[in-house]
Amino acid sequence: MNAAVRATVRVGLYTGAKVYFVHEGYQGLVDGGENIRPATWESVSMMLQLGGTVIGSARCKDFRTREGRMKAAQNLVKLGITNLCVIGGDGSLTGANQFRTEWSGLLVDLVRAGKITEEEAKKSSHLNIVGMVGSIDNDFCGTDMTIGTDSALHRIIEVVDAITTTAQSHQRTFILEVMGRHCGYLALVTALACGADWVFIPEMPPDDGWEDHLCRRLTNQRARGSRLNVIIVAEGAMSREGKPITSDQIKKLVTDRLGFDTRTTVLGHVQRGGTPSAFDRILGSRMGVEAVMALMEATPDTPACVVSLSGNQAVRLPLMECVQVVRRNCSVVFMICRSFENNWNTYKLLAHINPPDVKSNINVAIMNIGAPCAGMNAAVRAAVRMGIIQGHTMLAVHDGFDGLAQGQIEPITWTTVSGWTGKGGSVLGTKRTLPAKMLEEISQNIAKFNIHALVIIGGFEAYVGGLELVQAREKYEEMCIPMVVIPATVSNNVPGSDFSIGADTALNTITSTCDRIKQSAAGTKRRVFIVETMGGYCGYLATMAGLAAGADAAYIFEEKFNIKDLEVNVGHLLEKMKTTVKRGLILRNENSNANYTTDFIFNLYSEEGKGIFDCRKNVLGHMQQGGTPTPFDRNFGTKMGAKSVLWLTEKLKECYRHGRIFANTPDSACVLGMRKRALTFQPLAELKEDTDFEHRIPKTQWWLKIRPIMKILAKYNIKLDTSEHADMEHVIKKRSPLGK
Repeated sequence: MNAAVRATVRVGLYTGAKVYFVHEGYQGLVDGGENIRPATWESVSMMLQLGGTVIGSARCKDFRTREGRMKAAQNLVKLGITNLCVIGGDGSLTGANQFRTEWSGLLVDLVRAGKITEEEAKKSSHLNIVGMVGSIDNDFCGTDMTIGTDSALHRIIEVVDAITTTAQSHQRTFILEVMGRHCGYLALVTALACGADWVFIPEMPPDDGWEDHLCRRLTNQRARGSRLNVIIVAEGAMSREGKPITSDQIKKLVTDRLGFDTRTTVLGHVQRGGTPSAFDRILGSRMGVEAVMALMEATPDTPACVVSLSGNQAVRLPLMECVQVVRRNCSVVFMICRSFENNWNTYKLLAHINPPDVKSNINVAIMNIGAPCAGMNAAVRAAVRMGIIQGHTMLAVHDGFDGLAQGQIEPITWTTVSGWTGKGGSVLGTKRTLPAKMLEEISQNIAKFNIHALVIIGGFEAYVGGLELVQAREKYEEMCIPMVVIPATVSNNVPGSDFSIGADTALNTITSTCDRIKQSAAGTKRRVFIVETMGGYCGYLATMAGLAAGADAAYIFEEKFNIKDLEVNVGHLLEKMKTTVKRGLILRNENSNANYTTDFIFNLYSEEGKGIFDCRKNVLGHMQQGGTPTPFDRNFGTKMGAKSVLWLTEKLKECYRHGRIFANTPDSACVLGMRKRALTFQPLAELKEDTDFEHRIPKTQWWLKIRPIMKILAKYNIKLDTSEHADMEHVIKKRSPLGK
């Protein structure tokens, strides 16, 4: 929420508006006085890393009455406030819409009662309202993610990872209760991210006789060698008869029937607290900017709207349309929110082994290419399990194309990949070697191991390697098999996808490090830190970390800079040191400029800032490639892995002719990527035109358009391009196949 508050204040001030804080929610609006205070640029400094909301929030009975809303209207009119930005759930947003609807009538009553003058009423004749959804439950239809959901998932997954280690040691069953009275999003995504044995959610009550089914499944898992069981329960879980299903009830069932050592953990308000994730900070910042734009463009005829992100696009939705959908029963929401449905279907398929009676006689090989990153193993697990469900034999290729050439290939089973979603790095092993010099050996092993399809998970090398295999089809018939490349790299530089597996984990690592660095700088005062990030020639990590951590500048290869730009940045920091915010944070992508190196920039800033500020530098290095994957990367990897094998299965049917598989069309070798709002398959050959091979980046990159936001939030007086502003959409039309 604080990221949204910060962005709204700063962009509001940037547009020339006067911005006010309303402390303690609607209660502050009703009480007025000191609760409504002017906001300044510096008053929102050092807010990004704070959980909760620094301006306070409170439930307000007074605002539910007309008298209360009259007091609120009077307070706004007296201060000349005609634009209101509300961050909250469906209750808060419904209240805002009612306030706007009654506004004219409230002014008439206030004039009649002598509380405001005719002149004041005329100046404030119309109230514009824009909403941003802040809710950890992600229970607001029309938006992929609400502010706070990703951070709540981070808290839950941290606990799940910790519990998993103790459960394995003692061979225990753990029942984890998470929030979600009416919406099971947190429970479902947690189950998907940790490979839970069972999940109870309000939207999908279990079938009759679920008790027997659950016990059978837990027993089967133990029989396969699993040392633990994990059951996730949403607090609002219920049976088909509408009776609550509690964690204590499940514990008694498992203990009495199976005799398993069972423990229950209720997470409670832990999920609401803590440091916000990088995703939530960027989401809040982008939505805050969009909210101000929506208010600036609003007319008396514009309906109150909610700003949101869908995929990587900002969208505006009619506020009441969203609220009305949410207020309907769960099954309607389930049908409309396609990402929820996708999550449910993917979980059901991957959690429990249910192979077909008839084998397909298809062998699918899976390999990791390039540098390791968090989430690769989740993609491998999903691909392996989806393949087994389809009746295929799954083969693991160790150490990338080297392993494919040397025959390091072996079958991989359902149980082999148990627990892989939470593992960082690459269990299969990965190398940067490209296949061009080993095509003869690779083609021989494809024939020897009878490989019918290939899943290549990795970064830019995976993309280039895939292209080399496609080009080799002319010479080697063995290469004429369906192939799919799944982008997995911290650099997020694979053409054909807006996001890569692993980038979110790296981004959170950089952001948390920058938080600590800023804290150090704030303590010592008058200090500027220069931080070097990874990414090759791609500036995604530097830009997004700059937005999430509140950097003063982020130098990247894609946006050329010269000595004059560096001078301007130094001058900007010199001015900043005159304010109460006496610290600076500069990010530099590792390959942003061959001559303006991190050392050069450090020396320049040190020299120019002499006597006013001193400098420190930090090269983050390979810590950005390590660590356990974030909830986003676990789920993204899981969905990508599952979808890739389903696509390959269909392609294999298309390519089966005269008793053998022969695939040589461009669309039989694709990159599976996220484009705007959907997972799409794009032929490798078609993506060549959009690729800068020398610098290993796509020629068009969506995130470059949000760089000006980072600069405006750092108080640079630049023009914000609003040519691609979000138009009003409608909830029912929205279809997002990915979600988060």
